[in-house]
Amino acid sequence: MTMTSQVSHQPIKFPPHFIWGAATAAYQIEGAWNEDGRGESIWDRFTHTPGKVEDGSNGDVACDHYHRWPEDIALMQSLGLQAYRFSIAWPRILPQGRGQVNQPGLDFYSRLVDGLLAAGIEPYITLYHWDLPQALQDQGGWPARATAEAFVEYADVVSRALGDRVKHWITHNEPWCISFLSHYIGEHAPGWQDGAASLRVAHHLLLSHGWAVPVIRRNSPGSQVGITLNFTPGDPASPSAADWEAWRYHDGYSHRWFLDPLYGRHYPADMVADFTAQGFLPEGMVFVEAGDMAAIAVQTDFLGVNFYTREIVRNKDAADNLPQTVFPAPRSEWTEMNWEVHPDSLYNLLNRLHFEYRPPQIFITENGASYADGPDSQGQIKDERRIAYLRRHLTAAHRAIKNGVPLVGYFGWSLMDNFEWARGYRQRFGLVWVNYDTQQRLPKDSALWYQRVIAENGF
Repeated sequence: MTMTSQVSHQPIKFPPHFIWGAATAAYQIEGAWNEDGRGESIWDRFTHTPGKVEDGSNGDVACDHYHRWPEDIALMQSLGLQAYRFSIAWPRILPQGRGQVNQPGLDFYSRLVDGLLAAGIEPYITLYHWDLPQALQDQGGWPARATAEAFVEYADVVSRALGDRVKHWITHNEPWCISFLSHYIGEHAPGWQDGAASLRVAHHLLLSHGWAVPVIRRNSPGSQVGITLNFTPGDPASPSAADWEAWRYHDGYSHRWFLDPLYGRHYPADMVADFTAQGFLPEGMVFVEAGDMAAIAVQTDFLGVNFYTREIVRNKDAADNLPQTVFPAPRSEWTEMNWEVHPDSLYNLLNRLHFEYRPPQIFITENGASYADGPDSQGQIKDERRIAYLRRHLTAAHRAIKNGVPLVGYFGWSLMDNFEWARGYRQRFGLVWVNYDTQQRLPKDSALWYQRVIAENGF
């Protein structure tokens, strides 16, 4: 028997009090897009624009969670979830982004929180998971500093209403996606392709986070507050200088541009130089005002980590490339999002974050895989590939914990199949299968496997 097979069959136990949960986002599951006073969001506008979503769909109904939340809480309870990470829809609370509060929207989330607590499930709230009120977009959106001020007003309203019961808060989900993917690449709402705007967006997101943290703490005494970043670690395709240079840029653009200011290191100088050379900073860093960097570097209680895959970074145009020596896994091991399954990258990432940035605690706030397996003739969903994905990534996470990484919780993505942004309903990440015609929920084999993991605090 090889050493690898010996290790793989050893029982894995997580530390006492490790948190096991699942995650969702408001626009992806709630539906009820124009009910009970909810305002329009940029994702409503984006998905109602032809050609923006692969299958032409939208989140108007999605999983109808807005009406079916008691059923969904009962489902979570049956799976043994200890925690549920969900997001608040900003336009449900402040339809115009600021000013008049929509009380029915607040009441919905208050009922949801009460229902979770009654079921023994701890709520983890993400304040911003991409659904900016369209009214704020019309006034300039995230490229405007005023939107950061509006976010603090929104955070104040929500944390005053729910802060007596909610003790875990995430300000933003994936600032890279909100800034670069949405304002430079243009794949997500609002669909811009403006490099200069994307850097302003990134700064105002981080600034709004820094401003909001003390407000949340004031309104929710004793709570923990953090932020969630998405990570796609890169590996240079060869030892060549060109591939290492491409890796440096990938790491700066994807990770350090957010990590460094959050942990008191300002924006990385090499990336400022690169963005200047690319024309992203025609007037320099003029959007950074006095006191901004200190505000961004506010002490937080945890870092949320969203991880799915890695990238093999190759500079195909350079003259000094050596033959490629790092190769992806076979295509049979890729998910249906066309993402390589590579759990060692999660292990390496968690170690890097701990030893380089020292967040007090780390949560894996998203991790999962898209596979389309549906019910067989007996109604069973045999999604063995998802089980293998989860098992391998939890094993990698456990290895990191043994190194001293302060990983304290894991949230699988996602609780249920849902609207996968620009991919529409063609991708299924859920532990629970959803029939979008009938809204039937059906736990997959992966959900039942995860149920046992939670019960045993390991596998």
